[in-house]
Amino acid sequence: MHLIWLRTDLRLHDNTALTAASQRGPVAAVYLITPQQWLAHDDAPCKVDFWLRNLQHLSQALGALNIPLLIRRAATWDQAPAVLGQLCRELSVESVHVNEEYGIHESRRDAAVAKALEADGVSFHRYLDQLFFQPGSVLTKTGTYFQVFSQFRKVCYARLHSALPRRVATPKAQAALALTSDPVPQQVDGFETPSETLRALWPAGEDEARRRLDAFAAQQISYYKDERDFPAKPGTSQLSAYLAAGVVSPRQCLHAALQRNQGEFESGDIGTITWVNELLWREFYKHILVGYPRVSRHRAFRPETEAVAWRDAPNDLAAWQQARTGLPIIDAAMRQLLETGWMHNRLRMVVAMFLTKNLLIDWREGERFFMRHLIDGDLAANNGGWQWSASTGTDSAPYFRIFSPLSQSQKFDRDGVFIKHWLPQLATLNKNDVHDPQAAGGLFGVADYPRSIVDLKHSRERALAAFRSLPSRQAVGAEHE
Repeated sequence: MHLIWLRTDLRLHDNTALTAASQRGPVAAVYLITPQQWLAHDDAPCKVDFWLRNLQHLSQALGALNIPLLIRRAATWDQAPAVLGQLCRELSVESVHVNEEYGIHESRRDAAVAKALEADGVSFHRYLDQLFFQPGSVLTKTGTYFQVFSQFRKVCYARLHSALPRRVATPKAQAALALTSDPVPQQVDGFETPSETLRALWPAGEDEARRRLDAFAAQQISYYKDERDFPAKPGTSQLSAYLAAGVVSPRQCLHAALQRNQGEFESGDIGTITWVNELLWREFYKHILVGYPRVSRHRAFRPETEAVAWRDAPNDLAAWQQARTGLPIIDAAMRQLLETGWMHNRLRMVVAMFLTKNLLIDWREGERFFMRHLIDGDLAANNGGWQWSASTGTDSAPYFRIFSPLSQSQKFDRDGVFIKHWLPQLATLNKNDVHDPQAAGGLFGVADYPRSIVDLKHSRERALAAFRSLPSRQAVGAEHE
C-alpha cells in the first residue's frame, strides 16, 4: 500500500505525487484536518470552507478510480508525524508521497514527518508540483536567490524555452481496496460557514476550475493587459482561489495560455504574455520564501525598514478594516473583500499603500487581515504584495512612490461603476463627485457615508519623512538565514 498525503493540491489531474504514488501499486489518499494550525496561520473561514468543498469533489473523483480518501485530525502540524505514523502502521504503508510546499513551518513539518516515517521503514517522497522550477535552481551568477523580478523572469524564460514543464498523466482506476473513504466534514470548529452568496461565487471542483481556465483562455486572455486594472470589468481569470488550493496546477494554466498563443510566451498576444508574467510573479514570491526565510517570520525583506516608526492607530486601522475610511475606492475595495473573500489585484495595491503610507500603519496588520478574509490567501503572494506596497520588500515600490487613492480611482473606475456597486449610498453622485464626495460637497446628500479619516497630502508627507529618516539602505542579500 502507498499513500498520498494531500495538502494544497486538491485535484486528480496533473497531480505529480498522486500519479507517482499510483504507479507503485495500490494507493490511498489522506488529508489532515489541522484547525489550530489554520488559526495560527490566519487562514480565512471562507478558504477553509473552500478546501472542504473541494475535498468533497475530489473524494468522488478518487472514488471513481477506487482510491479511498481518508480524513485524519491533528490540531497542529506538530502532531502530523504521530498521526501519519499511526495510519501507516494500520495500513502497512510502504511509501508516502507529497507535493512540496514552501515556507518555514511547511518545511519543518515535512522534515519531521519524513524522519518519523523513515524510522518506521516507510519511505517519504517529495515532488515539485506547484512551481515550474525547484527553488534554488533559478539563481544569480553569484549563486544567490534573485531579489528583482525582471532578472528572475529572464532566467525563467530561458528555461521555459529549453524545456516546458510537462503535465503528468492522470492515474488509472485500480482494483478496489478493502478500505472505504471517510466522510469529508462540512465544517471545522473555529471556522464559521460563509454565506451562500459567497459560496456561489466560488463553486468547488476541478471541472469549475477547468471551465474558468478554458473560458478565460478562449475569450478574455487577449484583453488581459488592457482590462486587468479596471475592477468593474471582468478582466481577470478568477482562478487565484483554485491555484491557491491546488485545484488547478500552474502547468495547466501555462499550457492553456500557450495553446492560445501558438506556443509563445515572449511574443505574439500581449495579453497572454502579461498573464504568463503573473504566473511567474507567483513563482518568484515562493522562491523568495525559500531563499529568504525571514519573510515567513513576519519580518521585512529589507532589514533597514524594520526601523520605520509605524503609527499605533487602532481607530484608523478599524476604519480601514470596516470599509469606513471616507475614501470611496478604499471602502468599495474593502467591502468587496469582506463580502466575496476576494479583492481585485489593482485594488489590493491601492488599499495596501493607503494603509501603509497614508495611515502609516504596519504592513503586518494588513497582511494578517487579508489572510483572515481571502479565499485565495497564500503566504508567499500575500506577503510579497504587502511588502511591495509598503516599500519593505523585494523589488518593492520606491518609498517615494505613493499611490493617490483619488487618482487611482479616477483612472481605473472613471465612471464610478465599481464604487457605486459596493457603496450604493453613493449611487446618486455623478461620475466626478463619486471619487471624493467630501471635496465636492456631496456628503450633504449622502446618507451614512463618513468623512475622510485622513488628509491625503499631509499623510503623504508624513510617510515620506518616516522613510527618509531610516538608516542608509544596506545590502539585503547579506542576511541569509
